[in-house]
Amino acid sequence: MRILVIGSGGREHAIGWKLAQSSSVKKLFFAPGNGGTSAIGENIDIKANNIPGLLNFAINKNVDLTVVGPDEPISLGIVDQFQKKGLKIFGPTKYVAQLESSKAWATEFMQKYRIPHPDSFVVRSLEEGISFVKKPKWEHYVIKASGLAAGKGVHLPDSQQEAEQSVKEIMGDKIFGDAGKVVVFQEKLSGPEVSVMAIIDGNNYQLLPLAQDHKRVFDNDKGPNTGGMGSYAPAGFVDAELLARIESEIIQPTIGGMQTEDHPYIGFLYFGLMIVDGAPFVIEYNARLGDPETQSQLPLVESDLVEILLSCLEGNLSKLTISSGAAVTVVLAAPGYPEKPVTEQIVHGLTSMKKNKDVILFQAGTSADNRITKVTGGRVLNVVGLGADIKTAQENAYRAIGKEQNGVYFDNMHYRKDIAHYAI
Repeated sequence: MRILVIGSGGREHAIGWKLAQSSSVKKLFFAPGNGGTSAIGENIDIKANNIPGLLNFAINKNVDLTVVGPDEPISLGIVDQFQKKGLKIFGPTKYVAQLESSKAWATEFMQKYRIPHPDSFVVRSLEEGISFVKKPKWEHYVIKASGLAAGKGVHLPDSQQEAEQSVKEIMGDKIFGDAGKVVVFQEKLSGPEVSVMAIIDGNNYQLLPLAQDHKRVFDNDKGPNTGGMGSYAPAGFVDAELLARIESEIIQPTIGGMQTEDHPYIGFLYFGLMIVDGAPFVIEYNARLGDPETQSQLPLVESDLVEILLSCLEGNLSKLTISSGAAVTVVLAAPGYPEKPVTEQIVHGLTSMKKNKDVILFQAGTSADNRITKVTGGRVLNVVGLGADIKTAQENAYRAIGKEQNGVYFDNMHYRKDIAHYAI
């Protein structure tokens, strides 16, 4: 098979790495890919949001299957466009992807199908937003731009003045563009978070190992939010009883709701949940796999991913086989991330990683030229430690980082030293 993976991050490197293990794969393409994906396939200079370019490439190169990684092409309707041309593509359609691309739509969907979520209020004008913050429904709340805002569209005000400023910036100054035309206010909940990833064929579903990510840039969950500084799987604090509630109260009603809407959900679906006093609530949906959760989850999947995806598209999803082990992913970020990452450093120690059976390296913000790998983005590398348990996996990950340990490194890199500490 000839397979095209759309995207350029660590998630897409992990997807390609897993697909490449299938004996059915003869050629992998990445659009646009990164320094690591070029070692397992061919990088194509087409951006992930260039739908016509990707469509023409898939047709001209006789691509048998396309797998979509990031949110933007999904929200733009790439799946619908490929399907119109009779091409196999794994991902949700534009309609069902509104679960991610419109927080207002997702809120109304959850209200309609009685899916547990924080008490929410949707506003569609600046005046309405200012009026709300002057007399809020809750003491503590979150302000969210409804559309896609590259993970930055969430504000947590500490005062009425901060709240008014946030609303003016989002809806008035349009700091997130059209993503902030509509705003969702949500009551702020408190509790541990868990990332639940499902593969759905419209009716049936299979779950990847439950994961937890670390969003804040500094240890002990300090500093600004990021795309994710690390993750681990499995998330052992979710027991069988809680998982049963998650499935019966959230996953199954979501799938059933889409069937009722006459738009069955087919693809990956990420449920970002918060556990409040033992009860699960949906904080967000993503119409795709997570990043960096995927980097911890896919190494624990023993099934042939190509077979799984094809069975899903055929409406007869195969059972996933999951390893009994654990994985911990530590993100190595460029200095200055997330505000102003400094790039162009040379990455060292990549060769030593190939000899370490307890570590997998997924690249993200990198480029490779003449065997020299350079930093090109904020989140640069994902060091994945494997082990029989979380503690062993964590030790293996950190043992592979840094010049003094003959590990992978680049100048002034930043990473958290406490990834998976919740579990340990």
